[in-house]
Amino acid sequence: MTFNLIGRSQRMAPPGSRSTIYDVLGDSSLRGRDLLSISDFSAAECLLVLDVAARLKQAKFDETQTLCAKGQTLAMLFEKPSLRTRVTFEAGMTQLGGHAIYLEGLLGVRETVPDVARNLERWIDGIMARTFAHQTVIDLAKYASIPVINGLSDHEHPCQAFADFQTIIEHRGKVVGQKIAFIGDGNNVCNSLMLLSAKLGAHFALGCPSGYEPDPTVVATAAIDAAKTGAVITITNDVKEAAQDADVIYTDVWSSMGQEDEQAERGVHFAPYQVNSALLDGAKDDVIVLHCLPAHRGEEISAEVFDGPHSVVFDEAENRLHAQKAVLALVL
Repeated sequence: MTFNLIGRSQRMAPPGSRSTIYDVLGDSSLRGRDLLSISDFSAAECLLVLDVAARLKQAKFDETQTLCAKGQTLAMLFEKPSLRTRVTFEAGMTQLGGHAIYLEGLLGVRETVPDVARNLERWIDGIMARTFAHQTVIDLAKYASIPVINGLSDHEHPCQAFADFQTIIEHRGKVVGQKIAFIGDGNNVCNSLMLLSAKLGAHFALGCPSGYEPDPTVVATAAIDAAKTGAVITITNDVKEAAQDADVIYTDVWSSMGQEDEQAERGVHFAPYQVNSALLDGAKDDVIVLHCLPAHRGEEISAEVFDGPHSVVFDEAENRLHAQKAVLALVL
């Protein structure tokens, strides 16, 4: 399923010729923009990313997609290990006709973040950073004149949210009015998912232990967009309330990278918040289950649910490729 393109000029193909993905992209209104947070894009621009992601997925074997980043290079800066982020960004750049360079251990170690940014802008066309501190991606964007994409920070994971919504559209057919229940920590993934839900008119419910609620400023920002779209934002410590009548149930690991010393304590607090068959009983009969991965079966999600008929987690993982290709094609 795709949306109509919004707020974007399209280059028309010659009469009688086949419209290609490159023709559809035309001159992107997002060219040169950063993606540090879902808040950086308007609702129309978010729909544009989802539309292009769907088109790129459908046009998998359309060779014209190799023109979208032809001759361009993306620097991928990593402070955290990664399977999905590295492979999908690197493969995505290759499929779009460009090149990606993997770099780790640079930020603030051998050189300051501003100096890294000032160097990279002289050589390449874009930066993707997977960092601990969100301030790092902010500083990269401040000091680099080229687009900076947040591949994950401790505050947000916008590319994951786009892949999630692409998956929801594919399996639910729409986003407006859908109830998305996030079960677990009010973390970076939760933040981006809540912000995108509010922008696009999906109801969002977080079920989390007391003391693990999301950043109040993120909730306040989401509430502003929710007031415009009719989305309902619910933050509750009652896991059953969060999951009740949900169209989508989402979970994530209880302890993210950098929180290893909290793992035992978090395990105690989050044990009642496992996504399992009993929790799904309160959701819609056709509920879909999402997980940003990697998953710990038997902790935040039972093996029965993770590997069961409601799970679409590997469709979701595939869509990281397509959603990120859309971002790259639009901003580079």
